[in-house]
Parts: sequence; C-alpha cells; structure tokens
Amino acid sequence: MIGETNFFGMYLPWIMLLAAGALPAMWLLRRLLAATGFYRWVWHPSLFDMALYLLVLYGLSQATVFLK
Repeated sequence: MIGETNFFGMYLPWIMLLAAGALPAMWLLRRLLAATGFYRWVWHPSLFDMALYLLVLYGLSQATVFLK
C-alpha cells in the first residue's frame, strides 16, 4: 500500500498511520496474553512482542487494502 494522506496540513505515509493504529491493538493483546499467563511459555517476551506487533501491523495493512 503506497500512498500518503493529509493530516492537519502534514502529508503522512499510510504506514505511519497504520503503525499508530496498531499500538492500541497491541496494547490490548499484550494485556490479554499476560492475564491468561501465556508469557510463561514464551522464551523471549520482547522478541515475541515485536513479532506480534508486526503481525498486527500486517493484518491492518491487509484489511485496509481490502476495504478500498
């Protein structure tokens, strides 16, 4: 998805807006996984969180492609 949008007079790339949208989704997902005790089974939680964030960001980008 290549493009940009006008956000209060600034041109921002779509990926920046999607990355900002993935942050609340990732926060909610991390809280859910921590509450269920999933992180006891994860070897390196910060690497797992980064990979999960990239998957959420990829899912958002694919969802916006299908919505257009």
